[in-house]
Amino acid sequence: MQGLAELDAAVAAMTAEGQPFALEEVEVRGQRYRSYRQQPLNLAAYFNMMGSHAAKDFVVMDEERYSYGEALALSRQFAAALQQRYGLAPGDRVAIAMRNNPQWMFAFIGTVLAGGIVVPMNSWWTGEELEYGIDDCGASIVVVDPDRAGRIAAFADRLSLIGVGDFGAAEVTDFMTLVAEFAGAEPVTPELAPDDDACIMYTSGSTGHPKGAVQTHRSVLAALFSWLLLGSAGSSIAPPAETKFSPCALMTVPLFHATGSHSLFMLSLMIGRKIVLMHKWDVQEAMRLIEAERVTNFNGVPTMSAELQAAAADSPYDLSSLREIFAGGAARPPDQVRKITDRFRGSSAGIGYGLTETNALGSVNSGALYLAKPGSAGRPVPAVTDSRIVDEEGRALPAGERGEVCISSPANVRGYWNKPEATAAAFRDGWFHSGDVGYMDEDGFLYIVDRIKDIIIRGGENISCIEVEAAIYQHDAVDEAAVFGLPDERLGEVVGAAVVLHEPDSLSESQLQAHLADHLAAFKIPAHVWFLEDKLPRIASGKIFKRQLKADYAAQLNSGRD
Repeated sequence: MQGLAELDAAVAAMTAEGQPFALEEVEVRGQRYRSYRQQPLNLAAYFNMMGSHAAKDFVVMDEERYSYGEALALSRQFAAALQQRYGLAPGDRVAIAMRNNPQWMFAFIGTVLAGGIVVPMNSWWTGEELEYGIDDCGASIVVVDPDRAGRIAAFADRLSLIGVGDFGAAEVTDFMTLVAEFAGAEPVTPELAPDDDACIMYTSGSTGHPKGAVQTHRSVLAALFSWLLLGSAGSSIAPPAETKFSPCALMTVPLFHATGSHSLFMLSLMIGRKIVLMHKWDVQEAMRLIEAERVTNFNGVPTMSAELQAAAADSPYDLSSLREIFAGGAARPPDQVRKITDRFRGSSAGIGYGLTETNALGSVNSGALYLAKPGSAGRPVPAVTDSRIVDEEGRALPAGERGEVCISSPANVRGYWNKPEATAAAFRDGWFHSGDVGYMDEDGFLYIVDRIKDIIIRGGENISCIEVEAAIYQHDAVDEAAVFGLPDERLGEVVGAAVVLHEPDSLSESQLQAHLADHLAAFKIPAHVWFLEDKLPRIASGKIFKRQLKADYAAQLNSGRD
């Protein structure tokens, strides 16, 4: 296939002995992997490289603008405060529970520089969900904004809160005041081994509660260096068009996701890329920022690029600075690939496939290859990642046959925090079993077609069906419940539920949704609820026949649209 041979040759040249991405073999948790020889030993060393871009803009949000030098200084001051004011010891956890803002990134960097483990919390979570995550990881220090502080007020007395925003008279230590007190102070960064824990990110799977995926310094850096290699190799065979615009990424997704924290935030540090933060997604605001800050890199869930493409048709904004329009978190409809390419002539469309458990590293499809195979998630990102499709017995399947997608890479997390059984089930012999069903074509391109795990992916957010069912069962009127994903053009999937009540008509859809709002983040609440008079359908084993329910109600919704 045209372009593949050239890309493979460029990667081979850049990973050869003596080259910037030269490879070596390393042992990680008893498994052998390819690794980048010049990769820093830890994230602290990586973050300290920010000093090489000291004068460049690092992050912009509203009226706030910080250079790389200022950001590194503030992060170091925060690290010193953690050690000297709060007595942070190596391995202690610091939770971040905020919407996107510059201090989120300073807190992340500072925690690592102090030797702590960062725990980004989903800012959509309710107080119950936040309490579970904070207790599960054992964090005693939480960096919060006013909204999240309100949600955790019931148990905040056992925590040290560092606040970003206006808290009025509340007893919360102000972040910027705190770091100002430690101006000029330097943290004492402990010796951090490559396989020490660096970050815990919570992800929903087929179990009830979210699981904390433990990212090591090595695993995060393996992902970052793989993306740097791919970008360098692509530029070497297809040099970007002449541009006067410096690298600049628009942050459209939450920093508590690996896409936001890894491929946008942390990847920017190596190349000195400016990051422009959004409070929340709004296509008109996005276009204003693209023009004002001359944004070159756009990345978000597919609905965002679809809305951008549609809005750009009648927009007065100058969007000519855009060079990359990427998506992830859900499938992009194939027809959108051509529409985006036609609308933004100077840019390249792309999509990535990865999971929290792989530090967002998996496969990438972009440019001419994406146009040729718009339904594919792409080939494995070179040069340390391998993918394969396996059957139920774990045997590798040939091209064209469907099975479970498995990924082997030093970028894989070490497992789930305090969940050895779940770790053993998902990570086997160096391979992460994704729970996604897919196949590879003859060119090695991956296609995702289904899901084994009982989860729903709504706009890039993982939702555990079991968790939602458990919350539904907390209502006294409910006898049986089944939760499943339903196709949605904008979000990819939305939550559906079939419910049987003890007494017919004793509960309405709105009443059930109001009940769930006290226990679940808004994105987990079913958009569609059906009340059945009979028992839910079951298969021979006695399990609820969710596949049938999903098919029946998806068809019902589709016929309603027609």
